[in-house]
Amino acid sequence: MRRFIFLSCIGTCLLAAACAEPALEKKVLVIGLDGVRPDVLAEVSTPNIDALIAGGAFNGRVETKAQTVSGPGWSSILTGVWPEKHRVTSNDFSGNDYANYPDFLTRLEQTDAAFTTFAVVDWLPLGSETSGGPLISDEIDAKLTFDGDELGYAAADSQSVAAAIRFLSNQGPDAAFVYIGYPDIASHEHGGRSPEYNASIALADAQVGQLLQAVRTRLTFAQEDWLILVVTDHGHKDEGGHGGLTPEEKTVFYLASGPSTVRATPADANLVDVTVTALAHLGVEIDASWGLDGKVSGLRTRR
Repeated sequence: MRRFIFLSCIGTCLLAAACAEPALEKKVLVIGLDGVRPDVLAEVSTPNIDALIAGGAFNGRVETKAQTVSGPGWSSILTGVWPEKHRVTSNDFSGNDYANYPDFLTRLEQTDAAFTTFAVVDWLPLGSETSGGPLISDEIDAKLTFDGDELGYAAADSQSVAAAIRFLSNQGPDAAFVYIGYPDIASHEHGGRSPEYNASIALADAQVGQLLQAVRTRLTFAQEDWLILVVTDHGHKDEGGHGGLTPEEKTVFYLASGPSTVRATPADANLVDVTVTALAHLGVEIDASWGLDGKVSGLRTRR
């Protein structure tokens, strides 16, 4: 009788294992929207970002601890540490310490070269040696850099997103970063409470939708678990411009969406959490010796 029970248990376990759903392959897409005020974002029609918010973790009242300019903002987002460590405090990236605190895509490559990594940017210091860059190193698998200053950021963003769509649709990146810079320029030129700024955010939302469509139409999408992280680096004053300490400049947002995220407001989320959350989703164990300042924000606790 015991033998029968024992064999029955084995059979049940084998059947359960055979019927179990295969583990989904973890993927990450980080979308960086430069200079988007969360309060203005809430007022503009952004159906694609709204859908991500509805299916994930969102905090629209995050107070950045980095200087409210793009250099330290994107450095903090992509390295997972604050300026005291990465040493970028302005849009001059010279003197950075990316050797000890690399961008999260480079961190992935250094951890396991089997990861496939991709980035496309149109603000030159993020991808080239301009102004002391690049923030994103040449160690990653594929990096495309467009010149937003030369092309105009609306046109450069369009080219960047088109390139990202091709890569996301036809290649197999485990982790990708796409930068969209026009909202920042629109606010500088027209103000943080202008129709042009609103239109630039609506355009960025449409581009987010295009990127999501590229992910969702992948032939392997049903076998994948995509974490979508959307973030901005700083806000803007009503008249346009930033770099100060006003709430309009310091308030940013954090959005994590996808099957593995919680449907909640991560109260203490911040910019440096992007890197740690992306690494954690991909199964990378965070080494304390890396000295990262961020934490996992918005992901479900795994058992």
